[in-house]
Amino acid sequence: MARVYTDVNAVLGPAWYEFESTKIEWNVPDRYEITRRIGGGKYSDVFEGVDSSNEEIVVIKVLKPVAKRKIKREIKILRNLSGGPNIVGLVDVVRDFASRSHSLVMEYVRNADWRDIYRSLTELEIKQYLFQLLRALDFAHSRGIMHRDVKPGNIMYDREQRKLRLIDWGLAEFYHPGTEYPPRVGSRYWKGPELLVSHRTYDYSLDLWSVGCILAALVFRKEAFFRGRDNEDQLLKIVKVLGTDSFEQYLFTYNLCLTNVSDELVQQHARLPWSRFVTAENRTAATPEALDLLDKLLRYDHRERLTAAEAMAHTYFNVVRLQTPSNPAECFSDSGFYST
Repeated sequence: MARVYTDVNAVLGPAWYEFESTKIEWNVPDRYEITRRIGGGKYSDVFEGVDSSNEEIVVIKVLKPVAKRKIKREIKILRNLSGGPNIVGLVDVVRDFASRSHSLVMEYVRNADWRDIYRSLTELEIKQYLFQLLRALDFAHSRGIMHRDVKPGNIMYDREQRKLRLIDWGLAEFYHPGTEYPPRVGSRYWKGPELLVSHRTYDYSLDLWSVGCILAALVFRKEAFFRGRDNEDQLLKIVKVLGTDSFEQYLFTYNLCLTNVSDELVQQHARLPWSRFVTAENRTAATPEALDLLDKLLRYDHRERLTAAEAMAHTYFNVVRLQTPSNPAECFSDSGFYST
């Protein structure tokens, strides 16, 4: 059971989280003109485009054929999170009846490629980047939603404007205590241990592991701190840093069993201090506060990880902390939906 925002969806009721019966009113795509392809993946192709009604640049996410329920879930979640801090805005939903394709039209944010910035962000920029990401996640969690695919590729960051948006909510899901969720979500380098050992009753804390991986990448100047060849090797990379003893305790605590694992994974590995990864190149970013925050995010046991709100309150962010409510649910209660 999640330590925070446990009963949000129960309080708000089916009208908030039930998406399969949602009727989507699709508009025609005539007002949007595609100008160039900017990315894509397993579930969509992504294009930059122009809204001819106002000449504004937009992002057009053309969905590949997937289950209707998945499309409805993403739209429902985006609408529920509309206006949230640092969360990408949904502009329109359109359907081309000739090709029978569905597209989501999204807010455009100029993006600095991760490979261009992970080595060069200053300590202050790292703090600003992470704090904005945590604000987005705390807002989503306070509304009962897990992102489940937090990674640099799903973060649009305008470095010049210091503007961040968390995008791609296609794998996001509503959190209900005790529910078993599929472990095949997320992207390998940023996957929490619970996914790698098929622990299905995970919660919002899954997203905080991913934040910890991003922090480690930025602080230690690595494109990805844990970089496994496959899921088993990914778990091994984690165990070689966090150690075997606490991993075995984690498995015991949640009655988890590993099968068909490599000999190397069952060998004893001592926990490595975070200072082991500090070099002359990354020393200015790898401050004691950064390493302390990292240590409190990258924990096997999801219940030991900081929540997004707790991470935002860490001394690491003193210089960038905004004058906003410490708990976004306080804002939520203003709209009459939920109060703590």
